[in-house]
Amino acid sequence: MTQATRRERGRTGTDRDIRRQARALLVSDGPQAVTLRAIARELGITAPALYRYYASREDLIEHLRADVCDDLAVHLADGLAEVPESDHLGQVLAVCRGFRRWALAHPQEFTLVFASPSGHASNHHLARGSFGRIFLTVAGRVLASGPWATQPDSAVPDALRADLAAFRLDLLANMARNGLDVPENRLGVGTAFAMLRFWVRLYGQVALEVFGQLPMPVVDAAPLFEAMLADLTEEIGLR
Repeated sequence: MTQATRRERGRTGTDRDIRRQARALLVSDGPQAVTLRAIARELGITAPALYRYYASREDLIEHLRADVCDDLAVHLADGLAEVPESDHLGQVLAVCRGFRRWALAHPQEFTLVFASPSGHASNHHLARGSFGRIFLTVAGRVLASGPWATQPDSAVPDALRADLAAFRLDLLANMARNGLDVPENRLGVGTAFAMLRFWVRLYGQVALEVFGQLPMPVVDAAPLFEAMLADLTEEIGLR
């Protein structure tokens, strides 16, 4: 083994240790606890040494977000593997239920990815790496060959039309990159609006549960979640 190879392996190992410690601080004390100084102290190195790996705390946080999204994607993919691709309703329910289950089990990671400001304006939830690909793959399958009810463009408020047109193009491009051939006429602005509303309601319900902000004490919020899923899937033509 050459000296350069040993040095590279050492660097990779240190980077892994940094992210592992960052994740441990996140889980134990929340996103605000993830600082370069705290990580350096736990690893027994100097804070300036961390700048050889990350340009700033924000740089490290973005990498940590990506790691969390990758873990979430694995969790969702495991659930989807148990449902035939032809079962469109089952796939949609699996990914939604998997998202809620993961969020409730990982509140600090959920907070970092879905409830903390990001330094990248393009990092909207449905475009965040591997996690976003899972959601878009399931949606793309339903749009391409399933019973998704095409939503009329006339239902879109005028004030949102330009933003939704850009969102629609982003969705089509991401689906194409994932090998999904979705006819453009199946994903009009109205359907993009329906997808946006679906995500907002799903995310809103899960966030209220994670942060304990439901407007009344609930011993078990699962029935409320299932009722919301029934409404959402019926609205897009899945029964």
